[in-house]
Amino acid sequence: MTTVLECQSIEKYYGSKSTVTKALDNISFSVDKGEFVGIMGASGSGKTTLLNCISTIDSVTAGRILVNGVDITQLKSSKLSEFRRNELGFIFQDFNLLDTLTGFENIALALTITKVPAMMINSQVQKVANQLQISDVLDKFPYQMSGGQKQRTAAARALITDPSLILADEPTGALDSKSARMLLESMEKMNAQNDATILMVTHDSFAASYCHRILFLRDGKIFNEVVRGDMSRKDFFERIIDVISFLGGSNSDVL
Repeated sequence: MTTVLECQSIEKYYGSKSTVTKALDNISFSVDKGEFVGIMGASGSGKTTLLNCISTIDSVTAGRILVNGVDITQLKSSKLSEFRRNELGFIFQDFNLLDTLTGFENIALALTITKVPAMMINSQVQKVANQLQISDVLDKFPYQMSGGQKQRTAAARALITDPSLILADEPTGALDSKSARMLLESMEKMNAQNDATILMVTHDSFAASYCHRILFLRDGKIFNEVVRGDMSRKDFFERIIDVISFLGGSNSDVL
């Protein structure tokens, strides 16, 4: 199995010497190609900081982060934008679509930036749109789409460049239950059919149940890990709830 992401003894500190906050405390884990991994934890547990460090939005204080064997903590700023463009796909809670572009243009922009020949763009956009069931909104602007349609368009944009790693930050946070389910089913399809490697931060145990395994963070450390294995999604969901109960909080507290 090919390892796409490897985090080695990551630490992240904020503040001055007198008021140091340790956001990440010696975190180590890896993600193999084709895995769908979730990160959960209470507010302040470090999950967003971890995602920001992996996405190179933030930098680590100590430790290493390797993507396809390349230590991204050592990349110079001139190389970081190239790394993000070629290796990462992003799905944000607030969609981050460009309001002045249609759905087609928002998705195609990712290909244009990576200099895909114009004659190939239409077929690639149509293919991913069919897969995520958004062909009917390609000619619409974001304000004409539902929240679920916008998020699936964002997912298509993340997937279309075939990145090494897709990072999803609370992707269902702004969606109603029906739209959230459709998005998660789309992400599950991306993972199964395209062998997409996904790392998702979520507060929602239902969303987490679509993952292969969950890393629970507490006080900046990996406190527990739950692997789905042969469990049904329903059984995995219940197992996640058990861990939440063990951690001593409700869904809203812990997730």
